Amino acid sequence: MVQHSLELANGACDDDGHPARTGTLWSCVAHIITAVIGSGVLSLAWSTSQLGWIAGPITLLIFAIITYLSSFLLSDCYRSDDGTRNKSYMDAVQLYLGRKRTWMCALLQNLSLYGTDIAYVITTSACMRAIQKSNCYHKEGHDAPCSYGDTHFMLLFGAVQVVMSQIPNFHSMTWLSVVAAIMSFTYSFIGFGLGFAQVIENGTIKGSITGVPAASVADKLWLAFQALGDIAFAYPYSIILLEIQDTLKSPPPENKTMKMASMIAIFVTTFFYLCCGCFGYAAFGNNTPGNLLTGFGFFEPYWLIDFANACIVLHLVGGYQIFCQPVFAFVERWFTNKYPSSGFVNNLYTIKLPFLPSFQMNPFKICFRTAYVASTVVDAMIFPYFNQVLGVLGALNFWPLAIYFPVEMYLVQKKTQPWTRKWVVLRTFSFFCLLVTIVGLIGSIQGLVSAKIG
Repeated sequence: MVQHSLELANGACDDDGHPARTGTLWSCVAHIITAVIGSGVLSLAWSTSQLGWIAGPITLLIFAIITYLSSFLLSDCYRSDDGTRNKSYMDAVQLYLGRKRTWMCALLQNLSLYGTDIAYVITTSACMRAIQKSNCYHKEGHDAPCSYGDTHFMLLFGAVQVVMSQIPNFHSMTWLSVVAAIMSFTYSFIGFGLGFAQVIENGTIKGSITGVPAASVADKLWLAFQALGDIAFAYPYSIILLEIQDTLKSPPPENKTMKMASMIAIFVTTFFYLCCGCFGYAAFGNNTPGNLLTGFGFFEPYWLIDFANACIVLHLVGGYQIFCQPVFAFVERWFTNKYPSSGFVNNLYTIKLPFLPSFQMNPFKICFRTAYVASTVVDAMIFPYFNQVLGVLGALNFWPLAIYFPVEMYLVQKKTQPWTRKWVVLRTFSFFCLLVTIVGLIGSIQGLVSAKIG
């Protein structure tokens, strides 16, 4: 107790007795950009091509605004009226909305995080395969039958993630997020630059107001709905916002820092999204690939394509951890509470390897985290369909986790009375987003089933 008091006095602990949080505005921005600019940015040119020159850019801007509003509402839910911290999304749901909706939230959140990691396995293998194909096309010509499998790349990425998954928690990941954010900027800028250069080389802006034509109105609607799902996947980060906010030091108030970080990160990502989506569509028109840097709209300069895909791989190594750490924390906390006397679950063992500093390992963490990584790799092998998987995940994540729960928690926290102006506006906003989720989910599931059957 004396030691604990001394730590509080010396600033070694925060007001809740946990180690002092050291996150800043810029570390927060790095975490957000690492989470947001991921594999989704590569599908935006295809999404824009399905929606056309008017609906495509407008939809990107609307989703940016919706994402900021969601983050604004959720950041105010970090501290309760008595100053208690909600260290995770589910902690906040349990406090404001009760136990039943907490279980629903836990299922949806962990399913979404798990699905995002599957998408990252798919994207990483596609990028590694694209490097091979780029070199093949450069040597053999653009019409060469350069075809490669992706299973071994998925296994390689999984092996790396088994090691990386032993990072203890979010607080130990700032350096990884900074590196991943730099990679995000790099490959997004390369995608934008290649698209811009292609437009200049073409001497014309391709595409149309209505987007890529389809065989029937029904097919056009399916593809437009799937495009909405892909864009929905590219933006929201609500499911990890409170985990990121829990890394911030105070003062200033954590919600103030988070709102500023969200504004900066969303502005930056929207700029890159518009550049990649619009210039990709302008460069290729009706032939816009599903993945801008791996679908082989671009062949040269091959070394730049290789470098961009290598940056994506490095980014997704960090991005995978951003999304799996909340799952690890949830499961490990549950097992610790359920089996407090279990040595397998709770004991730490010091390990010393040659030429490396000693470190501590827990048997349960090693087993669970390794099994988690292995399962995402297996699922990615079963459903290796980039655009369709992103669309399903985006639709599943968008309304319930990015809109419904933040709106409901905000109304409870602010004690908003029914049928007041704020109540009506927020409920209308939530209903509109529900409609977007429904059509996006329908289109993406149809696309996934068609791809699997085909």
